[in-house]
Amino acid sequence: MSRSRSAASAHARTRKRGAPRAPDVGAPDGAVLTAAALLAAFGLVMIYSATAPMAMGQPLPPHFVRHGATLFVAALLAAVTFRIPVDLWRWMALPAWGVSVLLLAATLAFGIEANGATRWLAIPGLPASLQAAEVARFATVLAVASLLARARPESDRTLLHCVALLLLPAALLALQPDFGSAALVAMLVGALLFVAGARLSRLFALAGAGVAVLAAYIWARPYALARWTGFLAPWESARDEGFQLVQSFVAFGRGGTFGVGLGDGRQKLSYLPEAHTDFILSVIAEEVGLLGVLVVLGCFAALAVAGLRVARRTQEPFAQLLAFGMTAFLVVPAAVNAGVVMGCLPTTGFTLPFVSFGSNSLAVCALALGIVLRIGAVESRQPARGRRSAARRSAR
Repeated sequence: MSRSRSAASAHARTRKRGAPRAPDVGAPDGAVLTAAALLAAFGLVMIYSATAPMAMGQPLPPHFVRHGATLFVAALLAAVTFRIPVDLWRWMALPAWGVSVLLLAATLAFGIEANGATRWLAIPGLPASLQAAEVARFATVLAVASLLARARPESDRTLLHCVALLLLPAALLALQPDFGSAALVAMLVGALLFVAGARLSRLFALAGAGVAVLAAYIWARPYALARWTGFLAPWESARDEGFQLVQSFVAFGRGGTFGVGLGDGRQKLSYLPEAHTDFILSVIAEEVGLLGVLVVLGCFAALAVAGLRVARRTQEPFAQLLAFGMTAFLVVPAAVNAGVVMGCLPTTGFTLPFVSFGSNSLAVCALALGIVLRIGAVESRQPARGRRSAARRSAR
């Protein structure tokens, strides 16, 4: 018995000296978690307000019930993702990207057409249709972060590989047509390349090529040209292309500083299209006023700062790039959505993460949130001396 105990203790000492240990996981980052929770709670209230007029005579609006159920599932998904080691995401990066490309191709071939676009894929067994664009954005960020972590970002070969990972899903998205999502994927990949240390001359060249493609796309697609015209001169086309933007302006104007009161907005009464999805921020502006808009944007700003702090403190290259990429994945669409409803950007069809109605957006945002929380929790358990020595090694 004593011999077996000594052998076991020797084996334990050997594992302690040589075998890799799973990193200790601390508590989730409080700032990231609080910002996301506030946005989700605010969104739940506003979904009820925006959809209640569509469910007169019913105890609860069906959209509100569905959103609440999806939010509960998303919270569970974020909790499960929090338990997944970061190395597993590195291993799944390219397979996930491949699956997302297949889903985009399947959407083009078998998807559901609505409003002149094919963006939804009905999958047996799922209660809602799948929007492959959400999966593609997530998977492309994951794959590019994995590639940049194991290659030299200043190398032209690495840049070409990243462009290849971008072009295939972007082309499939443009064919739906969903050029907004294609442009967003390009923005996220460009941000990752910039943070990783790619040459600025190469990035400027890619940005110029992207602008040229955008101009050609708008010129070749009548619907895109009409949308751009509605953005540049909304009041001149207030009954056609500029209708959504003009109604959003009216909502902001009626709301003023403190709003007309929760539930008392008028624009959601069939005046403002997509009031509970793309233009939920306009409903917030009318009912809660500028104060409510600033609270929402402040939560996203806090989420951005907290996520970037997690990335900055992380020394492992893949985890650092992944934390930055997933933070951008959550914050950049919010900035674009706010720019659209305020008339600073053309209409793109993006939802406001954690706030708008949409099961696909909530699920993928929960994955991104869980990853950022995981990276922050692992980093918080590393001794300060170890972080300083790792920082000195990376500086050399």
